Amino acid sequence: MQRLPLLAGAAVACAALAFPTTSLASEYQIGKAGPDAAPSCPTRPCLAVSRTTGYQAKVGSKRGLMTIPADGRIVAWSISLGKPGAKQTAFFNSKLGGEASAQITILRTGSKLRARVMAQSDPQTLTPYFGTTVQFPLDKTIPVKKGWVVALTVPTWAPALAVGLGADTSWRASRGKGTCPDTQTQTAQTQPNQLAQYFCLYRTARLTYSATLITNPAQAKT
Repeated sequence: MQRLPLLAGAAVACAALAFPTTSLASEYQIGKAGPDAAPSCPTRPCLAVSRTTGYQAKVGSKRGLMTIPADGRIVAWSISLGKPGAKQTAFFNSKLGGEASAQITILRTGSKLRARVMAQSDPQTLTPYFGTTVQFPLDKTIPVKKGWVVALTVPTWAPALAVGLGADTSWRASRGKGTCPDTQTQTAQTQPNQLAQYFCLYRTARLTYSATLITNPAQAKT
């Protein structure tokens, strides 16, 4: 085996240090906070998220649960669904615009509780998945920025609401001041660049959804 001269070996080492090393991407589950909360249906009261876009504001001492921690791509989203009975399902279908459906919406939040739509997934029909937790991989992943928020958009209704929790748990909906009791008027954000005010804060309840983020690989110089 031929030995490199000392100076040559040092030069090779220095040359290697001059090149950046690539750090691996990381995976985050946005919205995961234990213990898991079970959607209310079919037990009474069987309550559903209806005709709005919402995001979890707080779970216990944890704030910003749905805030994206780093630049990257959303590659999938999950939702835990209750299992409403036939009469409950028929009631919601008739009152709230049809079959249960949902999608995720990426928001950029601003002042006065306003938020703008930056991107969305395709809507999914939820009825076949009642009583389960289902994950929807995205055919086209969504590029996102640190500080944006992952929200749940429900154009009709979704049995994805856990209730009867502590007063330190709350979520916000895209409803303006004075409209919080109205859960039938359509306020879901379904259009690109759409702006809405998230004035309404609902306590003791939790939206049962999450999203999977793959961060961008970073270039770290040594």
